[in-house]
Amino acid sequence: MNFLRGMGWPEILLILVVVMIIFGIGRLPEVGSGLGKGIRQFKKALSGKEEEEKSQKEKK
Repeated sequence: MNFLRGMGWPEILLILVVVMIIFGIGRLPEVGSGLGKGIRQFKKALSGKEEEEKSQKEKK
């Protein structure tokens, strides 16, 4: 995560406060769950493409 290297605790804390203000404390579990599902689907799609490329190379 190269984009986090320039960020310190104050910046991360500020981002968390802004997220809590925007979404509210009650919806944070929903937001986290949705974000986690999205990341898993993205990783699955990437690995699916890699596996597809490998299988195509093996067929050749």
